[in-house]
Amino acid sequence: MTDQLKRAISAAKTAQDNDQQAEATRIASSSAGDQTFDMSESSYKTSHTAIRKARRFAMQGLYEWLVTDRRFDIDGKLGWKANAPHDIAARTRATNAMHTVHIGYYHEMMRDIPEQIEALDALISQHLDRDINKLDTVEHAILLIGAYELQNRFEIPYKVILDEAMKLNNHFGATDAHKLINAVLDRMAVELRVIEIEADTKANLRTSQKAAAKQSEAQAVDTPEAATVETAETDSDNQPTASNKPRISANNASVKRNSASKASANISEFKANKKDADAKSQD
Repeated sequence: MTDQLKRAISAAKTAQDNDQQAEATRIASSSAGDQTFDMSESSYKTSHTAIRKARRFAMQGLYEWLVTDRRFDIDGKLGWKANAPHDIAARTRATNAMHTVHIGYYHEMMRDIPEQIEALDALISQHLDRDINKLDTVEHAILLIGAYELQNRFEIPYKVILDEAMKLNNHFGATDAHKLINAVLDRMAVELRVIEIEADTKANLRTSQKAAAKQSEAQAVDTPEAATVETAETDSDNQPTASNKPRISANNASVKRNSASKASANISEFKANKKDADAKSQD
């Protein structure tokens, strides 16, 4: 074996050992609460589909956190807390194929939503008709994601946030849960997205005005054509047709009958004269 090949094998082993050590350090630091997520744009997918998948994984992670550490926190059983959001995120990445997921956004939601849970729950409770603790856990997790995005992600249109919440409910929630989720997020959007909703309302008004103007123009164009058709029909009524031509009167017919009678009289007179002439010639 040549020295060059030995050096290449040694370098490959060293690089592999370094990668394994870095991964072990990352997992250890994550478990200790020091979140060192790689948020560089080149490290994850950023398409709309990748963001949607990030919401799905975040919804599942928040659900797990709500039924474990968050519930123990509310009940005062702090000694039971052993399932922190960063541990859930690290475990999810280790057990799922995340190459098509917006990893940065997933980690952001798994970090920021638990940190803002008190404020987000207070915001949600303002628009609920029941105590937030009586919410289904899936509905609670979906509302947390929607409230977080409405409050912090102004680059995402509020209609997209509401639509994505409906998709999450269709995938994970109960059949009629979409009514409550849509109502709460819609009221929340009116409060948090005032400028956006006003602009959307004005745009809808302009669209309706343009549609009304086009309809009026179409009616104005149709009116002269109708008048032209009506005029043409009136003129046609005044013109003689096969049905309204003047009929021949009896007097006119008598003229023809008189002419025929004269012809018959002339023929009879001719025959009589001829008969007289024949009689004379015989005498």
